[in-house]
Amino acid sequence: MSTRTFDYEILDEVKTRWSPRAFDPDRPVPEEDLLGVMEAARFAPSCFNEQPWRYIVAVQGEDDYQKILDVLNETNREWASNAPVLMIITSRKRFAKNDKENRWHLFDAGTSWGFLSLEAHRRGLHTHAMAGFSVDRTREAFDLGEDISIIAAVAMGYYGNKEDLSPELQKKEKPGLRKPTQEILLLKGKIRIHKALSHNSDAIE
Repeated sequence: MSTRTFDYEILDEVKTRWSPRAFDPDRPVPEEDLLGVMEAARFAPSCFNEQPWRYIVAVQGEDDYQKILDVLNETNREWASNAPVLMIITSRKRFAKNDKENRWHLFDAGTSWGFLSLEAHRRGLHTHAMAGFSVDRTREAFDLGEDISIIAAVAMGYYGNKEDLSPELQKKEKPGLRKPTQEILLLKGKIRIHKALSHNSDAIE
């Protein structure tokens, strides 16, 4: 298992959240938890409070679940078919009040997804966002206009059995490591960080 180390105390949900592929197909997500997760997504901040994010949410057994599964690439479909909940994250490209381009809609939708993933983790659920899916087939399957940006697919559910994954995917079934803080702070094109933040150059092992 990968080891994540932290220089500062942060939310437990941030420290322990990760994106597994092994989901339990026999344990559905209670409606209370599903709606609670979406409530967290609803309360994300956004430019001018536009709230451009729009979610397609489906549970196993629904027609929309199969539609989402069908637009995933083969590798993702292999494991995501065990997740009891599948989603598509989209956002509206233009402001509702004046129909002007909303340059920040993707940023805002990403913030909403972040809130969703942390609340899911707080409730004992796991989420895994996917880029491996067909945008064109998603647009066709759900009759989405060009004013909607189709961003990502998401699998959500309870952790299952790692041994159910293919040998190749089992090797990936661990939390990903993160770059040191020094690498993510930029100023005038050069990485800059206050000495107080650089006391541990081996923050990630």
